[in-house]
Order: sequence, then C-alpha cells, then structure tokens
Amino acid sequence: MNYIIFGGTFDPIHNGHLRIANFAAKKFSAKVIFVPNKSPRWKEPLTDISHRLNMLKIALKEATFEYEISDYEINKSDDINYSIDTVKYFKDKYPNDKLYFLIGADQVNQFDKWKDAVELSKLSTVIYSDRPGFELNKEIIQKFNLVPLGYLESGEVSSSDIRELKSLDLSEEVLRYIEDNKLYFVGRIAKYVTPKRLNHSIQVARLAYEVAKVNKLENPERYYIAAILHDVGKTSKCDAEDAVEFMKKNYPEYVDLPKFAYHQFIGEYIAKKDFNIKDEEILEAIKFHCTGNSDMKKIGMVVYASDKIEPTREFDSTWLINSCLNDWYQGFIDTLVDNKKYLLGHAKDITNKLTDACFKQYIGD
Repeated sequence: MNYIIFGGTFDPIHNGHLRIANFAAKKFSAKVIFVPNKSPRWKEPLTDISHRLNMLKIALKEATFEYEISDYEINKSDDINYSIDTVKYFKDKYPNDKLYFLIGADQVNQFDKWKDAVELSKLSTVIYSDRPGFELNKEIIQKFNLVPLGYLESGEVSSSDIRELKSLDLSEEVLRYIEDNKLYFVGRIAKYVTPKRLNHSIQVARLAYEVAKVNKLENPERYYIAAILHDVGKTSKCDAEDAVEFMKKNYPEYVDLPKFAYHQFIGEYIAKKDFNIKDEEILEAIKFHCTGNSDMKKIGMVVYASDKIEPTREFDSTWLINSCLNDWYQGFIDTLVDNKKYLLGHAKDITNKLTDACFKQYIGD
C-alpha cells in the first residue's frame, strides 16, 4: 500500500487542498492521510482544532480518492510537533508500505532547515506541489531527492484568501459551517451588525450566489462577497449625526439623499477600508444595493434583487426568487416592479435621484 502524508493547519480546508490530494492520490496510487496540526510552531491557527477538524470531515465527504484523517498530532501532548516525529509514527505503523510526504512549493526552499530533514527524506519520499512562477532551490531539491508532483492547475487559492474574503474556492458545505459558526470573515462582519442583520446578510449572500450559479454567471463567489457585505454599513457604531458628517466628508454628492440610504455608502467605505475589497463591481453593488441606480452591473442587479426578496423577509417572495433563478435579469425587473408597487402602496417616499433613475432606466415611468 502507498500512503501520502498530507499535514497542515487546514484553517480552513479549501478546494486547492482537495485538488492537490486528488491528483497526488491518483498519480502515486496512494491513500492520502490528512494530518491536521493542533499547534504548529510556525504559525498560530485562527480557529480551534475542533472547528478545523469538523470542516475537514465535511469537505472530504465527497472525495473521490481514498483517504483517512489522522488525529496523531491532535492527541500529542508535546508543545511542538516536528514532521520527523509524524513520519516516524507512520513508518512504525506501516513498516512494509511506501510513504510519501507532501509539502507545498513554498516549503521547498526551507526544507534544509527542518529538523532531521535528511532522515525524513530517507524514511519517506518527499513530494512537493508545483506552483507556476515560483522559483525553487534546485540544490535543496537534489540534496533531499524531492520529487515534483507534476504541473497541476490547483488554482491560486490559500486558506488566508478564504479567511480574508478574497476567495470562496471551498466546499459549499464548509462555507455553511463557517457561516453557522461565525468563523473568519463572518465573525468580522458580526462585529459591525446585529445578529438579525447578520442572518439577513447571510441569506442574501446565499441567494445571490445561487442565482449566479444557476444562471451560469461568471465567478458566483463575487456575488456572494458583495451580498455578505452589503449591509455592513448598518453598523451600530454610526448614529444619524455621525452618518451625516461621514457623508459630507466622503460622499458629498449623495448627502442630499434620504438618510435611510446612507448605509450603502458607509458599507462600500467599510468594504474598502476594513475588508480590503478592491473589485470595483463588488464595491458598486454594495454602494447602490438599497436605492439602485441607472447603470447597474450584473452583480449589482443580483444583489439588489436578493436583498429585497431573500426568504426570511416578512412576505412570501417565492415567485420572485423563482423568477431570478429562472432568469436573473427578468427576476431583477420583476423585483423592481414589485418593490415599487410595495413602496407606493405603503406611502413610502421613493423620490430621490438614484431610485428615480433606476426605475426610469429599467421599468420606465
């Protein structure tokens, strides 16, 4: 039997991990042993091992390769666990089998500094995942007989990208777990809004993502990112007076809008400054999600509609949700018509330059 030891913090596990594991398992006809680190010496995990282990189990449920999850490092009492200890453990456990030890390309150039690196490379065949454009130290590769995995389009994704809301290249079930347990970016958003508002934002994000995916719109994760952040400007830290001053300073051209609309601009500002969002279409979707405007991009339209009709709203929005799922643009138009009818029917003041322009552009006078 061949075994591949794949260690890591998996904070969280993402699809890049799974693609690499799948590729390696098939190339070496091996079973992959995932070995989550409890307290690695080179970095401090942001999430408790129990959460990381749960996400690992969730992500691997649909794996198409043979695997197991080892709790060897989790159960060790040592303050520091070295890779050589893990390799020795599995060598004792499988003395007559072939062991591979999988590392990332970024670890190759430091491998000579690892504890007992020579012995580790003798007890197992060290394989490394490739990273296009990453310059590797050939002397280290030759000295320790490191073996390349072979070019693999695993995608430029890292756990830090997930944590920082730069990517959502992970299992949707893992994403649900992150939402439900307020991990990473969800926990950060929770510091700005009430629990009820956070739940609304999650529901909007789920719907926007589903609409984008079903309609085969490019990069559905961008729709999710815009939607999960759309109401971050409804922060309890910004009262009405502060909001006016904020608008005068940062968005003077919109200070004449009704105050209920201010949060969309505050949200765009927070998304840029605190969440480091640089994608202009995502920022624009946040900036006009409440009022709409006359020149909306796809992300903006889907987020606008999803915000108005997400399933926890206090009315039956089923037909509008189905309209969006069937045809995202027609769903947006149907939502606009229904929203205008609702606002006028409840004597809401909808007269402002952005909403007027939006209705005129997309549904006429």
